[in-house]
Amino acid sequence: MASLEAKEETVTEPKTGVNFPRALHDGLEMMGVGLRKKNLLGLVPLKIYAFGIYADKERLREIVKAKFESAPSEPKSELYNVAIDADMATVARLVVVYGGLNMGTVRKIFNDNLGASIKKLSQGENNDELLQRVLGEVREDLKLPPGSVIEIAKLPGFVLQTKVMDEVVSRVESEVLCRAYFNMYLGDDPLDPEAKDRFGRSLLSLFNNQ
Repeated sequence: MASLEAKEETVTEPKTGVNFPRALHDGLEMMGVGLRKKNLLGLVPLKIYAFGIYADKERLREIVKAKFESAPSEPKSELYNVAIDADMATVARLVVVYGGLNMGTVRKIFNDNLGASIKKLSQGENNDELLQRVLGEVREDLKLPPGSVIEIAKLPGFVLQTKVMDEVVSRVESEVLCRAYFNMYLGDDPLDPEAKDRFGRSLLSLFNNQ
């Protein structure tokens, strides 16, 4: 007897084989997948986590069409900046692939890249306090085995919400923090250029749907 339950559509991150749902339960849809690598302890770059970026496509379509009279021939900075700057729901879903990871290491990885992104967008102002609030008070020794999920969400009102294994660990209202976080993925120096390009292609496709 055929199952009455529809099979969930997924998108596979090609370098890790991690599957991501094509849409999240709140209706946000996949815009692109990628891989975060990091040089730890002087070793060659290691695969740390796969990620998927989701957005409210209908809201994003309204915003990009209001900013651009027609679709650019290629994704460009101005187009990515719309997604970075928009006050709308956007989620980065991170799935751990590196064995032996704990929250202390994740916090250090976040601090290195997010700190630089915040500094760039805030004209060099010191925002260490903002940075420390992203992962809340989660224990440094909390183990994150492969398959563990962290979700960082930009919510309407420029609230950055962090979930670690489905538990909300922080909510920080800050426009610069929200923009800085997604600037890491979509800005001039992205964590994964191929993932940025996939996101850009998704942005261009919004112009084809009326």
